[in-house]
Amino acid sequence: AFFIYLSLYLSTYLFFSSSLSFSRYAIYFIAMVDAATKKTLAAIPLLKTKAGPRDKEEWPQRLKEEVTSLIKYIQNNKEADNDWLRIQSNKDGTRWFGKCWYVQDYKKYEFELEFDIPVTYPMTAPEIAIPSLDGKTAKMYRGGKICLTEHFKPLWSRNAPKFGVAHALALGLGPWVAVEIPDLIKRGIVVHKDDKSEDS
Repeated sequence: AFFIYLSLYLSTYLFFSSSLSFSRYAIYFIAMVDAATKKTLAAIPLLKTKAGPRDKEEWPQRLKEEVTSLIKYIQNNKEADNDWLRIQSNKDGTRWFGKCWYVQDYKKYEFELEFDIPVTYPMTAPEIAIPSLDGKTAKMYRGGKICLTEHFKPLWSRNAPKFGVAHALALGLGPWVAVEIPDLIKRGIVVHKDDKSEDS
């Protein structure tokens, strides 16, 4: 059975300035890959099996490697005490869903997330979506799919099929949340649930 319930931890991405523009985000992304992120990525086990959902015989082995990589990523980041995400998959490991959150001024902002494993995975990275933020930021495609920098896809392509779900979360969702959520809070687009209650 490949039903997975995992906690993922982020060690470096949740401390970016909320004033970063998208261009600065792209520049910072490059710097991260060249510096601190290398250390983070080096600690995440690379995957060996080149198999996607259509590869019925090898896909179970790929899922085992995904789980191993994710668990190791969790263990490596527990010391940082940066619990920011809960995620689980369906039985076949083809659809993932859960919650991510961002803490600012002692307030926890939670968001539902979801993504499907592409049929061309692992050569194609999953498109992670936060549906509740659909239409609230330019850094997002229709349906709430987060818009990654132009540097993410080439990085994924160079490392496929060795990169997996843990890498997509660390290099994709993590930096996006760290940059976009503070900005949305600052502009009043994202409001904490307790503040909504006070206004009602």
